[in-house]
Order: sequence, then C-alpha cells, then structure tokens
Amino acid sequence: MTETTYPQLDETVFRETLPCGLPLAVVPRQGFSKKLCYLAVDFGSVHRDFTLEGKSCHVPAGTAHYLEHKLFDMPDDRDVSAEFAALGANVNAFTSYDMTAYYFSCTENFSQCLRLLTEFVFTPWFTRESVEKERGIIDQEIGMNLDSPDSVIFDRLMESMFREHPIRIPILGTRESIREITPEVLETCHRAFYTPANCFLCVVGDVKPEEVVTEVRQVLGDAPRPLGRKHPLPEEEMTCPTARTHCAMDIAMPTFCLGFKCAPVGLGEAAIRQEMAADLAAEALFGESSELYLRLYQDGLIDSSFGGGYDCADGCAMLLCSGDSEDAPAIRQALLRQAQTLVEQGIPEDYFLRMKRSALGRRIKALDSFDSTCFRLCAYHFAKFDYFLFPAVYRDIRQEEVLDFLARTVTPERCALSVIEPISQDPPIENMEAAL
Repeated sequence: MTETTYPQLDETVFRETLPCGLPLAVVPRQGFSKKLCYLAVDFGSVHRDFTLEGKSCHVPAGTAHYLEHKLFDMPDDRDVSAEFAALGANVNAFTSYDMTAYYFSCTENFSQCLRLLTEFVFTPWFTRESVEKERGIIDQEIGMNLDSPDSVIFDRLMESMFREHPIRIPILGTRESIREITPEVLETCHRAFYTPANCFLCVVGDVKPEEVVTEVRQVLGDAPRPLGRKHPLPEEEMTCPTARTHCAMDIAMPTFCLGFKCAPVGLGEAAIRQEMAADLAAEALFGESSELYLRLYQDGLIDSSFGGGYDCADGCAMLLCSGDSEDAPAIRQALLRQAQTLVEQGIPEDYFLRMKRSALGRRIKALDSFDSTCFRLCAYHFAKFDYFLFPAVYRDIRQEEVLDFLARTVTPERCALSVIEPISQDPPIENMEAAL
C-alpha cells in the first residue's frame, strides 16, 4: 500500500490496487466518529454500446439506473437497506451520466458495513418478477421528473444542445425504453462493468487502511474478472442543433436554463485544467462578484436563484447558467456581449487573482465534507487525475487560458436556451423566436 502526503492540503491518502483489480483509496480522518465509503463504477447512463467477450451489445436508455435499483435485491429475499439499518448505517446510491456509486455512512460496525456493500454490489440477482416490479417504481420516478420543472428544463436543454450524444436522453431513460430492459440486459451490463478493475473504492474516516484491504479481499477474492469495452461516444459538432426550446408548466414565474457547448478534452490533467479554467471563466462572466451579475440584478432580469458553472460528462462538456427571469433572451444577449468585452479588454489582474484565490479556497473548504471528498476522488480517478493535486493546477492557470475559453465557447452558434413559462402566461412561440 502506498502512502502519499499533500502538505498544502494537510491530507494523506493510502492507495492500493488489489489482486482482483480493484483500486482503492483511504483518507484517514483521525478523531472523527463518522466513516463514509463509496464504491463507484465507471458506468453511467451514456454507456449504452459496448463489447463483451467479443460480442457487440446495445442496451436501452435507462439501463444503468435500472441496474442501480436492482442491485439492492439479494438472494433469499434479503433486504440490503434493512441490514445496513440494523448495523446503524445509512446506505444509498445514485446514477449519473458516466458513473454509478453506492455508498454508506456509519459511526460503528464499519467492517461489517464494508463487507455488506462489497457483497451486494458484486452479487447480481435478477428475477423476472423483481425486474418487472421495479419497472413500475421507475416509471413513477420518470413521471415525477416529468412534473419537475428543474428536470424538464435541463433535459430539454440537452436535447437542444446535442445531436447524437446520449446525454440528450434522461438518465432514467423513458417510459418506452425501460420496457425493453430485461433480466438478461441487466446481467450483461453487470458482467461487463461491475468488475473490480472498472470500479473504485474510497473510504474517508478514522479507519485503518490495512483493515479495508483485508475486508474487501475476503469478499472479492484475488481472481481478476473479464471487463467490457465501451464503444467510443459520438463526436459532436460544436454548434447546437436547436437554438431554443420552450414549454409551459404550472409554475409561478418563468424559468430558464442556458448552455454553451464546449469541446471535451478527454482525460488527465488537460481535462481538469479546462474544468478549472472554465470555472474561472464562469466566475468572471456571471459570478456573484462580476460586473454583469450586478447589472442584471439591478435591472431585475435575475434574482438570487441565478447561478451556474462548468459541467461535463464522458465525451461532452458545457457552460451552464439558470434561474428565474421574465426575459431569458435578454440574459443570453447580455452574456454574449459581456464575454466579447472581457475577451477584448481582459480581466483586471487583481480581480483575476482574487477569483483564483476564492476558487481555490472553495475547493479546499469542500474537503471538510466527507461526501464531497469521496465523490471527487472517485470521479477524478475515472478521469485519470489525482484530485488532491488541484492546488497546483489552479495556481498555474493564466488569464489567457480563461479568455481563450470564453472566446471559443460563449458564442451564438454554441448556445441553446431552454425556457419554461407559467401556463397562464404562455407566450406565442413566434414571439420567443423573435426575441432570439
């Protein structure tokens, strides 16, 4: 087991890759009673095409999320959630576009919880009856998202921004696609991706790293397992196929989500460097201390709901902002003008340095959160980057990189706007088009 210290962050990480192929990291936090463990899988909703044992496979939209649900079922009708509760632990899971994670927190019985987590994640058990029962539950979840303005406005924006990339389909899939998911589909995906070498285990808390290794090896053994190979995701043109999308829902006031399409960089330090430069670009353009934010707020175009930043998934990236507003097209135009101004005039050096210090401070402060630390270590592991090296990357970013990002990204052809109006105030679509 290797031990790495990070003096700037006052952190130490113990790492090892087990004989079965599972990489793990332990971040000791001595004196804390809480212990948190993430078991993350490099498999999300966008990974629908892959090769397993020489055979090409295509799975329905929503399969990764469906699989997450079904892994909480165990043979002999064991109730995983109840077993964690009996140990005094909380267990949960989530599926994103490019990752699935299972996690628990506890103050006692850590070893038993760790064994239980490892056991249920790597134990596929899919009966036709249980899979069919889950279909109704997920159908209800999809229905709830269709009634949620936040979900609707974002999903419609992704449809507008991307032509082929599967991010344009919701993580849960659709009511039609989940009807194509069978026990065989779930079994195939589990064999392809729920193999130790495609996962990452992260523990934060007052635990002994050697005990983590011992407990996991007792459950998984040492034999490596076959791994599926993801097919490359579609490469996107940097223009948006649709400039705007509009609908009406039962809400109190109009709300919007605005996106600018970014070129994905891939993996490693180059990708992380773009993320951090993009974060600074967002802060300079529309952060709470920016000139534009103050002007939009004073003009009544935005309120405290406004915010945004950089986001990315496997094979795609975007700069986003959202909030409530009576005139989203005006905000779009103001962003485009302000980006051009910043590119032409630059950012005052003292303001740029303050932004960097503030952004770095927020990242360091987030390490106080066990959840944030576990999540980021997992996500950045799959991105092929040691997350605890972020201070050096931030300090090295120059203003020219930030301005170059704004020049390339914040342009009309890369922009899409998603708007939801209150039903009683639904404007004619031709007026929206004229405003754009």
